[in-house]
Amino acid sequence: MRAVGFYEHSESLDVLQVLDVPEPTPGPDEVVVQVHYAALNRLDDWVRRGWKGLELTMPHILGSDMAGEIVALGSEVSGWEVGDRVVANPGKWCNRCEWCERGEHSLCVEYGILGEHFPGVYAEYVAVPARNLVRVPDDFPLEKAAAAPLVYLTAWRMLFTRAGLRAGERVLVVGAGGGVNSVAIQLAKMAGAFVYVAAGGPEKVQFARDLGADVVYDYREQEWWKEVYRDTGKRGVDLVVDNVGEATFPYSLRALAKGGRVVTVGATTGSRSNADIRLIFWKQISIVGSTMGSQSEFRAAMRAVFEGRVDPPVDSIWPMEEYRQALERMLRGEQKGKIVLRIKG
Repeated sequence: MRAVGFYEHSESLDVLQVLDVPEPTPGPDEVVVQVHYAALNRLDDWVRRGWKGLELTMPHILGSDMAGEIVALGSEVSGWEVGDRVVANPGKWCNRCEWCERGEHSLCVEYGILGEHFPGVYAEYVAVPARNLVRVPDDFPLEKAAAAPLVYLTAWRMLFTRAGLRAGERVLVVGAGGGVNSVAIQLAKMAGAFVYVAAGGPEKVQFARDLGADVVYDYREQEWWKEVYRDTGKRGVDLVVDNVGEATFPYSLRALAKGGRVVTVGATTGSRSNADIRLIFWKQISIVGSTMGSQSEFRAAMRAVFEGRVDPPVDSIWPMEEYRQALERMLRGEQKGKIVLRIKG
C-alpha cells in the first residue's frame, strides 16, 4: 500500500516520500481502517527531524489524524462492523498502569502517539485499537472529521480539565492560525468565555474573528500584552493559552490578572523562556501544562464537533502525493485551520 514517510531523520524535507509498504493486519483488539482523509500537525515536522531518545523502525509512516471506514476486525473486537465510519484517538496507552486505572490515559507510562512513536495514518490502511474509536455520523463530512482528533482532544483537556475554564472568564489565545489555537478559540467561546486573540497579519486577524474571537490584536503591529492590559481596565485576563513558547511566554505572564493561569501544550518558537519569576509569585500565577487527553475527553470533544457546537476549520485539501507542498504551507504559517490530505481516491 501507499504511505507517506521517511527512511531517515533529517532537517531536509527531501527525505519525505511516498512509500510502498505492506498492508497492516489487525491484532486481536484492533481494527483496520481504510483512511479517506488525514490531517497535518506540526508534530510531523518534529518527528522528521528527530531528537535524542526517539527510536523508530524505518521506514516510518507519519500522521496522527485520520477518518475512514473499517475494513477488518480483530478476533476480540465487538461493537464494531466492517463499513463503520470512524475517527480514532491518536494516543495509545497500556490500560494497565496506575494512570490508566485512573482514566488518565495521556499520563500512561507507555503512552505514545500515532505518527510519532508508532506508525502513523498517512497510509491507505492503518491498524488501531478498537478502544480508540469514535463513530462518525453518516451525514458528517469525513474531511472535517479527520481535521478534529488531535487538536480538539488536546484543546479540550487543556482548557477544561487542566486549566478549569469557566463561563464568564476572560481568555487570551496567543496565535490563531495553528490547529490547537484555532480550536481553543472555538471551545472557549462555546464555554461562555470572552476571548481575546493575538494574531499575525490581517488575514489571521479576520480568521480569528470568524472563529468567534471578541477582540483581536495584530501582533505584527501591536504590543498585544499591553493592549490586553489596557482593554481589561488594567486587570488582565484569567487565562492565557500560549503554545508559542519562548518568543511570547514573558508577555503572556504580563497579560494575566492576579490569580490567573497560563496553560501550554507546546513551544513552537523554542522551549527556553526568560520569564520574570517575580510576576509569578507576586500575581500568584499558575503555570499549567497539558498533553493530549484521555478517551473520555476525546469522546466529549468529538461529540461537540459532531453536534455542531464547534466547526473544525479546514484550510485546504491536498492529494497524498503532494504532502511535501502541504507541509511547506504549514511550516510557512500560511494556513488558517487544518491542512488535510486526501488518501482515498
